[in-house]
Amino acid sequence: MGDERTGAALLVRALESLEVGVVFGLPGVHNLAAWDALEKSSLRLVGVRHEQAAVYAADGQARVSGSLGVAVTTTGPGAANTLGATGEAWASGSPVMVIATNVPSGLRREGVCRGVLHESPDQGAMFAPLVKDVVRIERAEEIATAVTVAAALAETAPTGPVYVEIPTDLLSAEAVGDDDRARPEPRRPSAPAEASLAAALDLLREAERPLVWAGGGVTRAGAGAALAELSQKLCAPVIETYMGRGALDPDSPTWLGLPPHVPEVGGLWDEADLVLAVGTDFDGMMTQNWRMERPDRLVAVNVDPGDAGKNYRPDVTVAADARAALEALSEGLEPRGDLDALRARLDEIRAAVWSALEDDEPLAAELLGALRTTLDPAVPVFADMCVPGYWVAAFHSFAAPRRLAYPVGWGTLGFAFPAAVGAALATGEQVLSICGDGGFLFALGELATVAQERAPLTVLLVDDGGYGMLRFDQEVTDMDTVGVDLQTPDWARLAASFGIACEEVEGFGAPFAAALGRQLADPQPSILLVRARMKPPPSTSPRWYRKAGGVVGSVDGGWR
Repeated sequence: MGDERTGAALLVRALESLEVGVVFGLPGVHNLAAWDALEKSSLRLVGVRHEQAAVYAADGQARVSGSLGVAVTTTGPGAANTLGATGEAWASGSPVMVIATNVPSGLRREGVCRGVLHESPDQGAMFAPLVKDVVRIERAEEIATAVTVAAALAETAPTGPVYVEIPTDLLSAEAVGDDDRARPEPRRPSAPAEASLAAALDLLREAERPLVWAGGGVTRAGAGAALAELSQKLCAPVIETYMGRGALDPDSPTWLGLPPHVPEVGGLWDEADLVLAVGTDFDGMMTQNWRMERPDRLVAVNVDPGDAGKNYRPDVTVAADARAALEALSEGLEPRGDLDALRARLDEIRAAVWSALEDDEPLAAELLGALRTTLDPAVPVFADMCVPGYWVAAFHSFAAPRRLAYPVGWGTLGFAFPAAVGAALATGEQVLSICGDGGFLFALGELATVAQERAPLTVLLVDDGGYGMLRFDQEVTDMDTVGVDLQTPDWARLAASFGIACEEVEGFGAPFAAALGRQLADPQPSILLVRARMKPPPSTSPRWYRKAGGVVGSVDGGWR
């Protein structure tokens, strides 16, 4: 039997045809045949130190590139270890393929868990709520086609993860014949319906104070230019969600660059007589758990009408790709309003917000200022669910799409570092990961991966002695601070043991900015350790200004 006809060879051939470039994974007794074939292939195989990190890394690749990320793991506990990261990919709409082995098909007995090594009653069922599809392969000759079909599904809007399961014996088995099913390309969304476009245009033309709410669908569709044109024709300010950050160029007169969690920006929502929502589902994190009242008129653009209307009922839904819909809407509108007046008003709002933030948390203002002057806009930033990550995700200005990766779905602590590893290795370009000391410990073993693979990655590690966000949660509710103050290692010595450079500074002043600039200019992996304690930003739930049962009034002033 030739190696070129084994199931493992067909798996590799399919992945090569998909041009995934890098595969992340961890070997196990059940997937060694795949590991051997991958190592001999044109693909770069990166061995991580924990299966969860493999899917985070694949997710990181997908977020910065928009293309498929792939993780390969083994049976049972190896597969189960990926669930937290798979859930984050699902909640954030990342096109990720998780490939796991299962126990040998000849040892399985239908409806019985016999106790084969790593066996579970239904391994795929663990993934079912978190993926677009569970693909179970029964014959070796199915592998190549099944993998390409799964990849097409992951990349079909709305994008998301898929799970592929291969019994371990099929990897070494000879494929007899060929699977003659067609290998599909990702399905493209249909063109927007003329009736929905007409209805949307009627409402847009009538609106006197429109607002645009731009979500991740804008980024996924590459609709930044169309968003800029339409928002300028409407003379409407644009609020970007976390997934939509960087969709609009900061030079645009409609760009705001701030979240709706501060009153000055929330006032734009309150006074709008129409909101055009593009590629968003109005999740709880952005709407302060829907304390933002539904606008008088709502036009939604979304590839998934159910997603568009699950939180606020639209008056009109345009079911289409964001770029196609925005371009069609823009063609039907004439420019109006005073863009110079709008730009001046948004400048005033930004100035007022920044003044308040500097008074509220000077350390955060220093951090953001240093990033503004030091960080190349092309460098992707992976922000963890930690206090400095919250500040950067909400208030740093991103000048291009896919430059912010933030666990906005499940809010998985420990996401940023392993996901940044994936992005750095997949692109070969510098990446910045912003972590707290607590979350960084979740994937500490990936320092070995970084050292071995020489990932061009700078870790900004802010040590506040534990889980700073949870400590704040406890303090504001008059609880005792229990379980949040952590013993941490000697970071410099730990990094040195892996051959990774580590600098330490206090706070975010000039020494921090200088050190950050040095590390970002160096392609070698490094850690910048900062000792600092900050309170969380207004974008975090304990500090939301909108309270349950009440709505803050709009900010005075108009721009028309």
